[in-house]
Amino acid sequence: MMSQSIWLGRPDGSFNVKIALRGFWVSAFLACLCLTLALYALQSGALQLSPHAVWQALLGDGTASNRMVVVQWRLPRVVMALVLGAALGMSGAIFQSLIRNPLGSPDVIGFNSGAYTGALLAIVLLQANHLQIAGGALLGGLLTAAIIYLLAWNRGLNSFRLIIVGIGISAMLTAVNTWLMISASLESAISAAVWGAGSLSGITWGMARPSALICVFALLAALALSRRMQMLEMGDDSASALGINVERSRLQLMVIGVVLTAAATAVSGPISFIALAAPQMAKQLSRSHSTTLLCSAWMGALLLLAADLVAQHAFSPQKLPVGVVTVSIGGLYLIWLLIRQMRPDSR
Repeated sequence: MMSQSIWLGRPDGSFNVKIALRGFWVSAFLACLCLTLALYALQSGALQLSPHAVWQALLGDGTASNRMVVVQWRLPRVVMALVLGAALGMSGAIFQSLIRNPLGSPDVIGFNSGAYTGALLAIVLLQANHLQIAGGALLGGLLTAAIIYLLAWNRGLNSFRLIIVGIGISAMLTAVNTWLMISASLESAISAAVWGAGSLSGITWGMARPSALICVFALLAALALSRRMQMLEMGDDSASALGINVERSRLQLMVIGVVLTAAATAVSGPISFIALAAPQMAKQLSRSHSTTLLCSAWMGALLLLAADLVAQHAFSPQKLPVGVVTVSIGGLYLIWLLIRQMRPDSR
């Protein structure tokens, strides 16, 4: 009988990831879609290029103008859309798995608001450069997560309590963010508003590299802990019986999820919807009862790249921040999800 799962690493080794065979093929399909969409993104713009011209530019051949457009202008945006989308998708999968609730994504719980507050403090109070803004966002996200975790703790972590505490902290941080914007100078307020809309415009390799490296390492760390996460989904008692330190594993996964969210927010600003929808869409495609990190990452990458293309070209000559597109689609998706949850046949 053909095995329905494949292993990455060794079952008894320090790195072992078990992937359902259908999930593997879904991931491969989503990866192909991402590559196809990435090629289209590299071709499209004010200067339309053929696939051959794009390939030549990527290899260092072709005209100097084509190389500049493809390698220096378009490629950083496409790569970061894929990396940040994967980070948000996997972060959403981690939190939805730990909280066991499809609404348990970082942007709903409030971690995005914390990262936004950290970035705003750096922009408004320090007139910080991009690297300092990224550091402020990362620190703000981690500090917010720590506060929510401590307030939600009561002889263990209750998922409903975590969501309620997160929503409350998020509301408070939103008020703080509004006050910071009002009290800032005009120049700082404009910079903060542009950053807060969530955009990949003007991104360069120098701006992208720190967050990209953090995201890649965090993605690999999450994959290394995916087996523990699947055991936690069976319940704390079952996971403990299988030799898993429940609270330590949950804390490790939460830290990785927050780092993924904060690193993505640091470079692009707060982008909603991706972390909420990608895990659920990946679960539907893979027909899996458990959360699949790899599928969620590829789905997040595909959604963010597609949303960025819509933001660039759908309303031409006007270009929208990608965060505006994801929020608009996310609102419709959230309504659909709530209606689906209320149907009698969905229970």
